[in-house]
Amino acid sequence: MVRLPRAARGGGAFQGLKLPLPAQVLQSHTPLPVNQPQLHTSPHPAAPHLTAARLACRRGTRLLFKDLDLDIGAAQIVWVRGQNGRGKTSLLRLAAGLSTPEHGEVLSDGVPVRRASAYRERLVYIGHANALKEDLTVTEALEFLLRVHQRPSQIAAVHAALERLELHSRRNAAVRTLSQGQRRRVALARLAVETTPSLWILDEPFDALDVNGIDCLNRLLKDHVGRGGSVLLTSHLPLNTALLNPIEVDLDRYADHRS
Repeated sequence: MVRLPRAARGGGAFQGLKLPLPAQVLQSHTPLPVNQPQLHTSPHPAAPHLTAARLACRRGTRLLFKDLDLDIGAAQIVWVRGQNGRGKTSLLRLAAGLSTPEHGEVLSDGVPVRRASAYRERLVYIGHANALKEDLTVTEALEFLLRVHQRPSQIAAVHAALERLELHSRRNAAVRTLSQGQRRRVALARLAVETTPSLWILDEPFDALDVNGIDCLNRLLKDHVGRGGSVLLTSHLPLNTALLNPIEVDLDRYADHRS
């Protein structure tokens, strides 16, 4: 046991003095890991509970849908369907707090999403556009996206995410040399760094993917729901309903046919 002089315990001339520790104490100290990829952690134990009542959306003079109720809880996948121009992307933007509804309000745990600052940290939004910079390499493009969205962007985390989407062999290729399906995989690799039960809002995530790409995305979705995460997505392609067990919302039922 190391005993401090009385003055050191109470201040005085010894205040701030650093005494050497015994060798056995130094040997028992476990150093912090170095150069390990950081994971995205969150103080929230569950995905946001997203709700809306009698939601309506207008684009210009046209009312796209009205009287829509939503309730998306933990470990749920909600698949938004409907004809072209029905407002599927508009609904996702409302849910992400990027647009204002014509009527009603989208709430996250009872707070309007446009005013819920903590909601942004628990949300992953991937739109129909991939938002990749053409002149960057695949690694650089994904690293940039992760930094912008305040997610782990260390090289180890980036490469692990690309491996999950089966893009490791293309990690040093320029984005401009990729096919549309490969570009979509790079954008979706953002999901592979997520380890907490957040809410994913995905606009046509299966677009341009081949069979292997669809399988990669299905595994990401299944794992996310398994840890209590939730998903709101659109897809004009059929989902693997046996694997994902989605709740379907058909916007055609909420269309204002007078518009």
